[in-house]
Amino acid sequence: MRVWIERIDPLSGTAATEGGTPLRFDGWLELLRVVSELVAPASSGGENAGTYDGTGRPGTSGDRERWTMRIGLTSIYVDDQDKAERFYTDVLGLVVKTSAAYGPGERWLSVASPEDPDGVELVLHLADEPARAFQAANRQAGRPVLSLRTGDCQGEAERLKAKGVVFVKEPSRMEYGGIDAVFADSCGNLLNLHQD
Repeated sequence: MRVWIERIDPLSGTAATEGGTPLRFDGWLELLRVVSELVAPASSGGENAGTYDGTGRPGTSGDRERWTMRIGLTSIYVDDQDKAERFYTDVLGLVVKTSAAYGPGERWLSVASPEDPDGVELVLHLADEPARAFQAANRQAGRPVLSLRTGDCQGEAERLKAKGVVFVKEPSRMEYGGIDAVFADSCGNLLNLHQD
């Protein structure tokens, strides 16, 4: 099942299934509630569907796969979508999943891993003033907006540096485990590179 989301401003809009009536949301939690309402009829499958028995599993049918929630897409804001598309594909090696008109002067631009093109999508939204303030606050705090996994943080950092990527934190072992490095995406964001 697909749910289409139309953004009115950064945190509000409408969501609908194909041919369904759009439901309005205002804020991320409200969006999650609306999407849950939209997909509930499609996932019903018996008298226990949609019920919660307190065991950590919705329903009592034992059909855990039906209830598994997965991240389908996440998004970040970028200063320039054309520049972001080049960076995230040519430099990072991701592939464009969708590039379609989304509003005045903006595209719905999403990228995915070439190893899992039907996996999680990263949507590259065009930043407006509130988003630019959010980006600036994250950069000032040194807080990455996204973490990318790799099997070789040091090697990947060297590969990215050879392509002109600027690192603000070199690869180093973290107290919480793994190795992290932080770099700028040239579109207003800091990204984390993580190795388990």
